[in-house]
Amino acid sequence: MVSIEQLNSGHLPSWCPGCGDFGILIALKGAIAKLGLEPHRTVVVSGVGCGSKIPHFIKTCGFESLHGRALPPATAIHLANHELTVIAIGGDGDGCGIGLGHFMHTMRRNLDITYIIQDNEIYGLTVGQASATTKKGTITKSTPHGTPEDAINPPLIALAAGATFVARGFSGDIPHLTSLIAQGIEHRGVAFIDVFQPCVTWRKDLPYSLYQQKIYKLEEAGHDVTDWEAAVARARETERWPIGVFYKVQKPIYTDQIPFLREKPLVKADISNVSIDKFVEEFL
Repeated sequence: MVSIEQLNSGHLPSWCPGCGDFGILIALKGAIAKLGLEPHRTVVVSGVGCGSKIPHFIKTCGFESLHGRALPPATAIHLANHELTVIAIGGDGDGCGIGLGHFMHTMRRNLDITYIIQDNEIYGLTVGQASATTKKGTITKSTPHGTPEDAINPPLIALAAGATFVARGFSGDIPHLTSLIAQGIEHRGVAFIDVFQPCVTWRKDLPYSLYQQKIYKLEEAGHDVTDWEAAVARARETERWPIGVFYKVQKPIYTDQIPFLREKPLVKADISNVSIDKFVEEFL
C-alpha cells in the first residue's frame, strides 16, 4: 500500500493561494492511495496550464505534453502497455479549446484511461482570457464587453461522444472528489471527470461560496447513473449545478477489440524476428 505522503514528489506547487488546483492534487493523491496503485505503474499525463504542472508534484511516472495534447500521449502510453494505470489531466482551455478534437475521439474510442478537466472557466496561466467554458456575457481580459460565445459543456460533450463514465466534482469537496476519481480509475473504460475549480485570481465572480450555494450531489437526488437521457438532462442544468456520477455503463474497451493488444501488452510482444532494415533504407 502507498500512502499520500509517499506520493509527495518533493516539489511544491507555485499556484496562487486558494487555487482549486490544490484540492484536485490532494484528491488525485488520495484516490491513488485509496486504490493502492503502485506509483511506478501509474502514469499522470498533462498538457500545459496552471494545473498541468501536476505531474511534477506527484511521485508517479509522469509526462507533461504540449498545450491541448495531453490525450494523444496518454493514448499512446495506454496502447503501448495497457497494464499501466493512465490518468490524463489538464485545464478547460487545454481540453476544450485546442484539445477538443482529442477529447471527442478519446471518449468515443472507450480507451481504458481516466481524463480529468480542471474547469475554472478561464485561461489562468496566461492571465485571465476567456476560455471555451467561460459563460456567455462574462467580462474577462480578452472580452471586455462580455464573452460573445456560448460556453462548451464538457460533461454533455463527453456523453454525446460516447463516454462510458461521466462525472463532475468540486475541488472544494476533497473527500467527494477523491471518491469520484477513484471510481473513474476503477471503471473499465474511458472515465471523464469535469472538476469545478475556483480561480481566486481571475474569476473572483466564481468564489467557493457560490459553488457551495449552487451545487448538489446526484447520489443524494436519486439519479440513475445507467440512464443516458437522464444524465444529459442533469448535465444541461444551469440553475443548480450537479456533481457526482452522471453516467456509468460497461462496454467493450478499445484494446479488447484489437487482437494483438487483447492477447498481451504491446511492450511484451516478441519482436526478435522483426526487421526494420527495409524502412531504414527507404527513409534514411
